[in-house]
Amino acid sequence: PIQVAARRMGMKYCAAYLMAVLAGNESPGASDVQKILESVEAEYDASIAEKLISELEGKTVHEVIAAGKEKLKGFGGGGGGGAGVAAAGGGAAAGGAAPEAKKEEKKVVEEEEEEEDMDFDLFG
Repeated sequence: PIQVAARRMGMKYCAAYLMAVLAGNESPGASDVQKILESVEAEYDASIAEKLISELEGKTVHEVIAAGKEKLKGFGGGGGGGAGVAAAGGGAAAGGAAPEAKKEEKKVVEEEEEEEDMDFDLFG
C-alpha cells in the first residue's frame, strides 16, 4: 500500500511541502500543501497529503534531507566514472598513455573544487 501511494504521489506533494517550508512555514500542514497545489491547478488528494504530513511530523526538512544524503552515500557511483575507466582501458592498450589520463583527471578535479568555493546563492 505504501508503494502504491508513493507512485501516485509523484513529486508534487513533496515539492509543495518544500515550497511552504522555503516560504517560512517550518511545519506545513495538508491545507498548506493543498493551497500550493491548487494555485497551479494541480490535482489534490487529501489522503496523500495527510500521509506526507504524518511522515514528516516532528522532523525538520533539513534533518530529512541530511538523512537521505547519508543513505545515498552507500550507493557509490556518481557521474563521470565510466569515462575514466574507458580512458584507462584505452591507455593500457596504447602503452604509455595511462599517465597522461591521470594528469587530465587531476586537472578536472581541481577545476571542480574551485567552482565549489564560489559564493553563489540562487535565492539571495
